[in-house]
Amino acid sequence: MLNGGVPRVPQTDTDALREAFDLAARSTSAAEARHRALAWLLRHSVAQDPAEAAVLIISELVTNAVLHSGSTVIGCTLRLDSGLLQIEVTDQGASQREPAIREPAADDVSGRGLLLVSTLSKAWGVTPARPSGRTVWATVLMSD
Repeated sequence: MLNGGVPRVPQTDTDALREAFDLAARSTSAAEARHRALAWLLRHSVAQDPAEAAVLIISELVTNAVLHSGSTVIGCTLRLDSGLLQIEVTDQGASQREPAIREPAADDVSGRGLLLVSTLSKAWGVTPARPSGRTVWATVLMSD
């Protein structure tokens, strides 16, 4: 699934700056992903607005993977190249339900994560992961 029509940053691009890490799927994983992503973005002098968007996006994607995928390990990748930041969160995909934007009721306390991802990113989507699972990705522009 591709939303927004923007292609992903190629995985074979050797000029891209890249950070990848795995997290155990637990309630503290989103916070750990936020801290690791922010530290990496600051080391590479990413501006405040795209860094804040990226941190919120990775937090939402990791939270969804923890809550809905049945995974024990979640992989996170950040790739910075040509004015784009690619965020990928890969789960083991035990859930049969494909990630999708929901329309929660006004009094619902959850269900807005992918709506936030869609709003903050240039594009987002879901691709199959190998050997199993799925990768939910989002692309953030580094400047307007």
